[in-house]
Amino acid sequence: MRNYELILNSFKDHFGDIELSAITREDILSFLTKITEGSKQTTKKLRFTLLSAFFNFIKISIDPDFQNPCDTPALKKLFRAAKPNPLKIFEKDIVDEIIFRTQHKRNRLMLELMARGGMRVGEVLKLMPRDIEDRKVIIRDPKSGKEAEVVFLPQKVADRLKKYIRENEIKPDDMIFPITYAAARIIVKKAGNLVNIQLRPHDLRRHAATYASRAGTPLEIVSKVILRHANLSTTQRYLGKVSDVEAMRWIDNLHG
Repeated sequence: MRNYELILNSFKDHFGDIELSAITREDILSFLTKITEGSKQTTKKLRFTLLSAFFNFIKISIDPDFQNPCDTPALKKLFRAAKPNPLKIFEKDIVDEIIFRTQHKRNRLMLELMARGGMRVGEVLKLMPRDIEDRKVIIRDPKSGKEAEVVFLPQKVADRLKKYIRENEIKPDDMIFPITYAAARIIVKKAGNLVNIQLRPHDLRRHAATYASRAGTPLEIVSKVILRHANLSTTQRYLGKVSDVEAMRWIDNLHG
């Protein structure tokens, strides 16, 4: 609603009381260029889509003969979404080195929960001791909208997590990692700087899934257990492309 309010208020200020049928594609180009100057391509695409939807509403609800000025190949091409950047996939040795070089216990543990457990950074920050059940971590109010989800941790990571809770005398209903999301992103970024790479929290979650998949873990387990996705197609997009070297290595493994 806020996006629609922004675009329609700008539209009203720009065009005033002009008849909608008098607005040309050139007028639309001038308007969109003005309100998206300096914006990312995704923002330009969104503004164009909202404006086109408004004109379609006029056509469907008020005037069937109305011609949508956004409905032209040139404008659609100009304001189409940018191609997504290829996902970064970091190999296990790189991630292991990042974790090994991180000396701060809290920071290292957070990195492990993302890289070994496939947890989202927001899930890590919400963790409380009452959510830990041996090697299981209960994610309350997860992104999926479910009441709860379960993360399974490697034994060593689970042991270090419980030890950290004991040593810091963290109460059952207190946050284990009481820092902000912005601070967590900085921790991950600095960890990546240790090995001269640009690292984001989601890169670690993606690594957990990719490493499991390439180690032979069935896709269904990667999807339902590690990433906790609703469908396999989402997981397949997560895993990125397989390099030629990786493909040949697996063929050799399969056929000796």
